[in-house]
Amino acid sequence: MNNNNKDPTSLDEVMDPEHAEQKKRDSIHRNSSLRRHFKFTSSSDKSNTPCNRLSFNVGVSENKNSKFRPTMEDVHTYVANFAERLDWGYFAIFDGHAGKDSARWCGSHLHDILYDNIALNDNVDLRDNLNKSFQEADEKISREVSGSSGCTAAVAVIRWEEEIDDDDVTSPSATSMTSPTTTTTTTSVSSNDHPLNSEPSQLPVSSPPEGSAANNTSDHNKETDGQSHANTNDNGNPLSESSSKSPSPVPNHDTHHHDSKKKTVDPKETPFDFIPTKKHKRMLYTANVGDSRLVLSRGGEAKRLSYDHKSSDKLEQQRVRLSGGLMLKNRVNGVLAVTRSLGDSYMKNLVIGSPYTTSTELQEDDEFLIIACDGLWDVVTDQEAVDRVKDVTDPKHASSLLCTMAMERATTDNVTVMVVRFDTRVFDFKTSV
Repeated sequence: MNNNNKDPTSLDEVMDPEHAEQKKRDSIHRNSSLRRHFKFTSSSDKSNTPCNRLSFNVGVSENKNSKFRPTMEDVHTYVANFAERLDWGYFAIFDGHAGKDSARWCGSHLHDILYDNIALNDNVDLRDNLNKSFQEADEKISREVSGSSGCTAAVAVIRWEEEIDDDDVTSPSATSMTSPTTTTTTTSVSSNDHPLNSEPSQLPVSSPPEGSAANNTSDHNKETDGQSHANTNDNGNPLSESSSKSPSPVPNHDTHHHDSKKKTVDPKETPFDFIPTKKHKRMLYTANVGDSRLVLSRGGEAKRLSYDHKSSDKLEQQRVRLSGGLMLKNRVNGVLAVTRSLGDSYMKNLVIGSPYTTSTELQEDDEFLIIACDGLWDVVTDQEAVDRVKDVTDPKHASSLLCTMAMERATTDNVTVMVVRFDTRVFDFKTSV
């Protein structure tokens, strides 16, 4: 594959026909109501993409890195109008090891599991549903996927939430939208047999509501169920914080309460199908296991929203040892370089699937989110990645630049990069309705 990433699948099709054919199958929309394959164009125009008239756009680039890797084991998935809610989004990258079966399974099913959990209980903190979905996926892989493969996972969900106060209790309840969900899934693999990232871990930057089931202290050593949350950024300053004293947020739906005396905006007169009210918050939730990473650009400053679960991490080493495992040459039982994953059923008592989760309210200075496997982060720092693409408005081009950057720095792993660019103009149309 050439380093320009102009045709990220052409070499795979020649050298790995089976992978190319599976890639085509996995690229088909899995929602039973809409089976249609969308492909992003290189233009920043969203009119021909599944993100048309949404407040975000997505671009993905990948490189098998055939010099070092015989196969591609990364999988990426994104879903526009996720959970059949207008202007929600689901984005994920899965980095496989010891085969691509677990990564492919997650790319095909994890968003459906999360969808079902949201449908069953939409009033809990979404981090609870993410945690539950990761662990449910981990259990299903052990039953449904043969072999000993596993994968790291980095997942993000964007949605609108509306604060409800006492005056809204008597208002007519909103109904959920029924527009079809759009999914694009691409399959690709990577072994975790690579040099460990020597860059110090940066903690995620948001905290859960007090009393939430997902709430833990920011001290990673105090984890009991595999979840942890931090409430500061790299400089020790809070990035976002939820308070149990705030009005309860509820997910958005596609109908609004109308009042002729209040300001209204016709969506047809805007670039967006969903128009938020003054009570709506743009929320970003993340979850990860392993060393695939999510990095938010806030005013040009990199904010990590994930935790690197590596076997070189002292606290993760302690957890593994307390569970009866050994750390040999910075690998779990001398085998795995990550301490958390989905799959790896043969050592599930040591390598757990409980994710690190965060919640962040997006503001107007939040420009884009980078999700990538360790093939990028092994050779590029968080801030270097943000600096490289902060002035690139087309997310597809931005992802290609980062993929090329990793190749130029001689990464030895597969590389998959997803860039989610936020359209902050949506905040200008907030109404009082």
